[in-house]
Amino acid sequence: MREDSTHPQPVEEETGVPAPVSAPAAPDEPVSSAEPAPEETEAPAAEEEPEASELERERDEYLALAQRTQADFENYRKRSARDLRAAEARGVARLARELLPALDNLGRALAAADGDSSDEHLGPGVKLVQVELVAALARVGIEPFSPQGERFDPQEHEAITQQPVEGAEPGTVADVYQQGYRHGELVLRPARVVVAA
Repeated sequence: MREDSTHPQPVEEETGVPAPVSAPAAPDEPVSSAEPAPEETEAPAAEEEPEASELERERDEYLALAQRTQADFENYRKRSARDLRAAEARGVARLARELLPALDNLGRALAAADGDSSDEHLGPGVKLVQVELVAALARVGIEPFSPQGERFDPQEHEAITQQPVEGAEPGTVADVYQQGYRHGELVLRPARVVVAA
């Protein structure tokens, strides 16, 4: 076999034997594409499988991240709403504690006005202010309670004194000196009472 110095003959890599050379294509003839070796067609498919599984894994990670973020935001929203309600309740309770002494004084003014007939308009005016104030407190959920005849409860009542009372069972509230006030289940001010002995 004669070696052409212008065109070196290709050598197969595995065997080291020169590969058969086909005639060069004429410049105006189209070059026919030879069938690729089976190894060449399988390699891109094998590369696509890991790439597809990698994309699926990334998709699943992002989906899980989005779901966690959504759950975290929902928890934050609920916690914020709960904190807002608690802060509002604390504010209402604090304001009510400040207003209750004024309400008590209105009651005392009414009691004093009933005994005094010098100004017939004073009593109804004070009564009107008292009714409006009690109604305003009721609109925000604050209600008075008077435990007359109930069993003494130190969580809701403040005992001023204990004395024997005819016809009253020992341990019950015989008289109420000052009403108590509640905001829902929270006792803003316990009722001041006399307990039967």
